[in-house]
Amino acid sequence: MGQTLDQAADVLDPLVRGLAGAKVAVLGHMRPDGDCIGSQTALCRILTALGADARCVNRHRVPPNLVAYAEGVRYDTEEGFARRDGEVAVAVDCADLSRIGSHLTDPFGDLAGNIDHHVSNNGFAKVNAVVEDAAATCHVLAHAARAKGWPVDAATAASLYLGIVTDTGSFRFRSTSPEVLEVAADLIRRGASPSLTTERVFESESPGKFLLVREFLAGMRLVEDGRVAVGEIPRDLYARTGTSKEDKEGLVDFPRSIRGVDIAVLLEEGADGVKGSLRAKNPELRLDLLAAKLNGGGHRLAAGFNCLGATLAGDRERILAAVVAHLRERAPR
Repeated sequence: MGQTLDQAADVLDPLVRGLAGAKVAVLGHMRPDGDCIGSQTALCRILTALGADARCVNRHRVPPNLVAYAEGVRYDTEEGFARRDGEVAVAVDCADLSRIGSHLTDPFGDLAGNIDHHVSNNGFAKVNAVVEDAAATCHVLAHAARAKGWPVDAATAASLYLGIVTDTGSFRFRSTSPEVLEVAADLIRRGASPSLTTERVFESESPGKFLLVREFLAGMRLVEDGRVAVGEIPRDLYARTGTSKEDKEGLVDFPRSIRGVDIAVLLEEGADGVKGSLRAKNPELRLDLLAAKLNGGGHRLAAGFNCLGATLAGDRERILAAVVAHLRERAPR
């Protein structure tokens, strides 16, 4: 059901302008990253500028290094959440409703809008704008804002730039196209600062993050003749290093960067099971299809899954066997 950027803009314009005067909750996925926070706060600001009473709602808080992007925006978490009378919801950067959480979605029934770029998104809202080839959900929104003349002030531009720069790996990934760079340049002209974004997002790590990285790298291993690299976060590692789940951002890029690795895997053990992050460089590997075999989804080159009830000790080999089997199927030697 993928659309082009122009088609998505045509779909989104009447939705966004039609929400003027309405109460709107902009929903994002749990454990939000840069594209989630960027698209939530940017859309919230755009809607507010057009006359809506908009707020951001997420199961989890804004990560500490992204707090500046939510300044001036109402951002509510799951704790104490209640739908306002007549409020409608729009989801951003969510492949499916489970990524938001039923406690936040159920009160709204059918969502008014769904803005995304995940290939596994099946169109779960009344209005769906899903651009599989977009570099980020913020890319979809930024293109629509340019094409349709939506209000974009400096803070909105900064949020949109945040999502693009994080989801393109600072413009290193295959999704970095001439159009993406043109959109980024326009956002910079509108007030986004590449240097400030770099400082906030990539150069403000806690001391504990480096302990986490050290432990993660020490336990990393190669399988399938070096074609699969896997790193793990055992259940007690956050406590031992004084970190949190927010600090795992970017860890999976370490195994991805090894020469000869086709699929990078991060396995994180929690109280409810094992969550996985997958990364690759070859889109033919279709990591979204691999993740679907493990109760997940995502993009061709970046995906995730959640094996409920699993443990590292009891299930790591089963999970890795599924990864290896998929690799052999998609890219046999």
